[in-house]
Amino acid sequence: MLEPTAAGAPDRRRLRLLSFNAQVGIPASGIHHYLMNSWKHFLPFDGRMANLDRVARFISGFDLVGLQELDAGSMRSNYVDLTAYLSDRAGFPHAYTRVNRDLGAFAKHSLGLLTRLEPERVVMHRLPGRIPGRGAIEARFDLANGESLVVFLVHLALGRRARRSQLDYVAERLAREPHAVVMGDFNCHPQSRELKQLVSRTGLLDPMPSAATYPSWDPRRVFDHILLTPDLSVSDMRVYDVKLSDHLPVGIEIELPGEGRIIEAAH
Repeated sequence: MLEPTAAGAPDRRRLRLLSFNAQVGIPASGIHHYLMNSWKHFLPFDGRMANLDRVARFISGFDLVGLQELDAGSMRSNYVDLTAYLSDRAGFPHAYTRVNRDLGAFAKHSLGLLTRLEPERVVMHRLPGRIPGRGAIEARFDLANGESLVVFLVHLALGRRARRSQLDYVAERLAREPHAVVMGDFNCHPQSRELKQLVSRTGLLDPMPSAATYPSWDPRRVFDHILLTPDLSVSDMRVYDVKLSDHLPVGIEIELPGEGRIIEAAH
């Protein structure tokens, strides 16, 4: 099985990917924690960084990690950008933060992308929706055969109509991409109309269509996904029974097609 290992140089033909909704470093082990821990979404507490240290130890065994529900530096995180913090603690040389909803001193809701291989380009996207505050990170990696691998990290809206428009946006940008990964917290199950439409438009496949990730203490809902174009071979995949949030992390190992070894960006 795919297990986290000590951080080191990644195999440029094989990549270990992880998607994890970290709930701003708040651990949860029962429905009662939503009430008991609600204040922790707005105010600092002593256990946040200790739990994030546990997250860092866990994610250190992967090559590329997409994190949802982080904070880019506000009162609740003691003004620490949590993406940068996890990058430092887990030993990732490249880290990218996308602020989705900026509430000033109170909260800076964000996505975080951590990678051991430097992308050729990173683009921050604002996703459509009636209520602003959803975004995506696109990372493009050059391959030795002259092609590219595109990775999209998303955290989709709660409403179906907004999710559909957001996935339409992603589909348009992947229409001509032969090698692509879309991962994150989709807030919908594989049989939802909007996710089925994404699959029909892009050809993306979900290698774990029945892998429940939410809630972490009694997983029943399939909200967290890693979707791949068919050319990317899957050598291992799993949902990790790691209760560091209200979601369980999803991990997968892929092999790039042909001579598709990743070439790091040159500067």
